[in-house]
Amino acid sequence: MRLATYNVEWMNSLFGDNGALLNDGEWSGRHDITRAEQIAALSMVFRAIDADAAMIIEAPDDSRSRSTVQALEKFADHAGLRTRKAIVGFANDTQQEIALLFDPDVMSVRHDPQTHAGAPQFDSAFAIDLDIDATEDRVVFSKPPLELEVETTAGARFRLIGAHLKSKAPYGATTRDEVLRISIANRRKQLAQAIWLRARIAAHLEDNTSLILMGDLNDGPGLDEYEHLFGRSSVEIIMGEGDRSLFDPHARTALQRRLGATPTTARFWIRPEQRYLQALLDYIMVSPDLAARDGHWRIWHPLDDPECWAKPELRDALVTASDHFPVTLDIAL
Repeated sequence: MRLATYNVEWMNSLFGDNGALLNDGEWSGRHDITRAEQIAALSMVFRAIDADAAMIIEAPDDSRSRSTVQALEKFADHAGLRTRKAIVGFANDTQQEIALLFDPDVMSVRHDPQTHAGAPQFDSAFAIDLDIDATEDRVVFSKPPLELEVETTAGARFRLIGAHLKSKAPYGATTRDEVLRISIANRRKQLAQAIWLRARIAAHLEDNTSLILMGDLNDGPGLDEYEHLFGRSSVEIIMGEGDRSLFDPHARTALQRRLGATPTTARFWIRPEQRYLQALLDYIMVSPDLAARDGHWRIWHPLDDPECWAKPELRDALVTASDHFPVTLDIAL
């Protein structure tokens, strides 16, 4: 079975309120790329991946006037994908949902939010002291993780969590002091979200539940200068330690090579510096029982993956489709 996670930049802008694709020459949410160009690129990428299920981060909006499921299923039909069914969990106010596209001939999926001691339901609030002032703060997810129960046609069951943690970027800051203050506040909130998510993971692992967590964690070891203030990255918190830790080979490589070359899943243009920044932000983490099944992880990076590089049309499509690249896991389930 192949599972994928893919952050699609401003996918919402490709659809009208009725879920129909806006396959035209107007600008998409991506710089200097039309909606038709992004739709064609995404179609090619999803066909190339050919996953049994794809967790889409920044999926189209779900609200009173728009439907994530309707939009994604129309996209799947347009692109000719076998992942023709979609499911979404708790909607949010960012126009960037977390949703799963899946092949109903391979699996059945249901939204199954949980509550455990120390880890309330993800659409509620998490109490934690963020600034060590002996007063509990209430943290919420701007994008509540998507909790799914999955059963394959062969009868295997596992839990699947899609996550998109808060960005650490100091949006709105205009001075150096504001950058420092907002960056630290954002990191505190992100780490709190990671602690909340880890508590849910720990509860599943205590029950010996097969678990896969995938998505954009907006973090990784050594990504910014504020990390030393807090000791650990969100990725390290979510992965955990010892025999109850999750496994992702790319995350493990990054943790072991803080000063060396590491895999990357995203590529952003830094306007003030006139250059691209590459980062490892997207992960597929599995529970110990699944890690023992010798899965194969792959980042579909157009410049780093030899097969992607060797296919110019796919290479260009990956660059056009999003500022993130898909990550896949092939595993026996």
